[in-house]
Amino acid sequence: MRIAHVITRLILGGAQENTVLCCEDLIHRHGDDVLLVTGPPLGPEGSLLERARAGGVPVEIIDPLRRPIHPWRDLTSYYQIKNTLRRFRPDVVHTHSAKGGMLGRAAAWSLGVPAIVHTVHGAPFHPWQGRGARRFFQDCERWAARRCHAMVSVADAMTDLMVAAGVAPREKFTTVYSGMEVEPFLQSSEHRQRVRRELGYTDEHVVIGKIARLFKLKGHDDVIRAARGVIDVARGDRLATCPTPNVRFLLVGDGIFRDRLERQIAAAGLSDHFQFTGLVPPERIPELIAAMDIVVHASLREGLARVLPQALISGKPVVSYDVDGAREVAIDGETGFLVPPRDIDGLSSALRRLAADPAMRNRMGQEGRRRFTDVFRHERMTEQLRGLYNRLLACHPQILVQQGTTPPSQQ
Repeated sequence: MRIAHVITRLILGGAQENTVLCCEDLIHRHGDDVLLVTGPPLGPEGSLLERARAGGVPVEIIDPLRRPIHPWRDLTSYYQIKNTLRRFRPDVVHTHSAKGGMLGRAAAWSLGVPAIVHTVHGAPFHPWQGRGARRFFQDCERWAARRCHAMVSVADAMTDLMVAAGVAPREKFTTVYSGMEVEPFLQSSEHRQRVRRELGYTDEHVVIGKIARLFKLKGHDDVIRAARGVIDVARGDRLATCPTPNVRFLLVGDGIFRDRLERQIAAAGLSDHFQFTGLVPPERIPELIAAMDIVVHASLREGLARVLPQALISGKPVVSYDVDGAREVAIDGETGFLVPPRDIDGLSSALRRLAADPAMRNRMGQEGRRRFTDVFRHERMTEQLRGLYNRLLACHPQILVQQGTTPPSQQ
């Protein structure tokens, strides 16, 4: 097949890693011709651009393609994407992220590409927006959904959300969990002692880790507020004995909120209990998870946060807000705990329970590893996506007979 993937930007993130791994698999495991179309990886989050190129993925940079809405740049991006697709002549166009998904689907549809697929990594509309913004993004998604043949959700919860919003009928969706390289997480424990020493932790420390961009709606401020109830010996006039006074919080990632979060931690008198790693390359994530005892995820919107299966495959229990797809891997009482969004007391209580009980941490972590290792292998993800491509192309038998040699109609 000739397959073009379109994504807004190749920053360090779950949707981006998913896309790069899929492109690599299609090229090296299936022998497909692949082109990855993306905007420049701007921002403090880091870049996967060199990783993609090192993996043999041809990349086309559309310079005006940016995340913020900008009518002139967006129109220019649309025509540049369309010209790129016209030259490449794909059998399949697979789009990702809101901006790349809108412009990529519109361009592919105008060219009559036989199979157009869009993955919903996370909905661009959510309850934390104003009503006008939410309605605008829902309308945009409905418009774009009519310009593709199938939609992929990274969690069943994403399908439920999009169907409830009237974006597309349920039969248009397929759930394919976002794949990853699982072996580094399965083998991560061999790095635990070394990394803990490097970070200054001893055997007596219970390390609660959070991996996310330091950005709005990622929930770092909630974790800081909950930390008070985990660390304090007493809260108010009622005893809340800390199960382990040696709890430490490790925040992995960087972003525009770092200064604000550091000030919040200092104002709460918790500076001795928190550590920031800053931006780290993706290959360091398994060893950093190995150094943790519990992984907390307090984001207020995600498709299915990649760190949750990564933690579980590493054998670590998770505590997560019950948003979007989290409950599909954070099985309450079995692989971790689910907490209602913004329930600071509930978040603190769940973290205290796990911090106090190493046997519970081990049991939940091992159950997560057993359940989800094979589910999240990137090879499985790519096989499922390629099967979807084939089913869509079955409507165009000339494409299947002459795989990659018969271009789509070029209206």
